[in-house]
Amino acid sequence: MDTVGCGVQVSSSPQLSKIETLVAKDPKLLFTLGSDFLVLVMYMNLNTFQSPVLGLATSILYFLINGIFLGRAFFAKETAFFRLLLGMLLLFMLLGFVGWLTVIIYNLDLIRFALVLFITTTISSLLNKKVKGKNAT
Repeated sequence: MDTVGCGVQVSSSPQLSKIETLVAKDPKLLFTLGSDFLVLVMYMNLNTFQSPVLGLATSILYFLINGIFLGRAFFAKETAFFRLLLGMLLLFMLLGFVGWLTVIIYNLDLIRFALVLFITTTISSLLNKKVKGKNAT
């Protein structure tokens, strides 16, 4: 258990650490391809199925994978729980920035929304692979 701030104790579960290590240290980029596949499923769901359950499941997996990528790239010295939270915060910021650029350049429709997710996945994965030794905290 780690003590944070005003005496608040946070424990990092071993399962989260195992999942994080599995996702972040994937040499064959299977999780990056899986994240890209999730974007395709989200696109197909928005375009045809419109299932809230499928959309929720794919979105959670998408944010989990890419949050782990960014968390491991920039916050390797933190606990697994805080790496995941901070990685997701960075992912939200990156999605907002890429989405904003898309809106400025051209309207954000369904195809461009999927493109924003693909770009964000690629950036997250590349940052995870390139920034391993140069962590911010």
